[in-house]
Amino acid sequence: MRPAIVLPFHDPDGSASIYLQSILPELAMLYDCAYIGISPTTARTQPKLIEQLRANDFVRLSFRSASALIGDQFLSTFEHAATTSPSNQILHLCFPDRVAFILHSEHRAAFIADIQAIDSTQTPLLFQRSDAAWRTHPKNYFETEQMAMQVGNLLYGRSLDWAWCHLAIQARQLAEILPRIDLHGLEMLAQMVFLLKDRLKTQDVDWLAWEDPYILNRDADELRRKRENSMAENRKRLAYVIPTIQFLFDAEANDV
Repeated sequence: MRPAIVLPFHDPDGSASIYLQSILPELAMLYDCAYIGISPTTARTQPKLIEQLRANDFVRLSFRSASALIGDQFLSTFEHAATTSPSNQILHLCFPDRVAFILHSEHRAAFIADIQAIDSTQTPLLFQRSDAAWRTHPKNYFETEQMAMQVGNLLYGRSLDWAWCHLAIQARQLAEILPRIDLHGLEMLAQMVFLLKDRLKTQDVDWLAWEDPYILNRDADELRRKRENSMAENRKRLAYVIPTIQFLFDAEANDV
């Protein structure tokens, strides 16, 4: 059985729809199906896209929670995949902008080789950003998320990417942890890793390099400098890193 890919999708202005559409034929060669969870604002503003996705037999479409909180919207997409897939099917939980960049970059071959090498004995498997991948990101991305990684290492003795980008997990394994998730922001990604940590395998990969220059069609160095000098960007990162650190601390203290 081939794996399935699970993609939460938020694109109210239509700027990312072209990337999603461009990778669907390629994804169909790699995966059994694509579970795509559409955010409420995207559903309202992109009726043509919804019509096209409904007509695509490869796509398993769902409409994400009406909650304004991003964690709730992710969870509704994950729940759809976990409850409608065969229990032993491997699901790749990831994000369409990352995947579009990877498939249209020099990382394509390595990505395909890595996902095709996975079998059930290797799941759950968290793909983590390698040192080379982190060097492509703005420094403030690394410095803020590294705080959570360092706290997690101190508390649990493992260097884990709590704000992860790509998780391979069997449907039954995902179904087991979803009822225990009670966080509603991006920190719910950390809670998923926490619930899996005792059996979680990891693999550092270069293909989780920074995708924004490709998606936005911007010069990477120029965009990196802009983000590194942006206080708004710092606040954006800290807005999920601080709750993630608080969760890690509370979970260890309460021996969850």
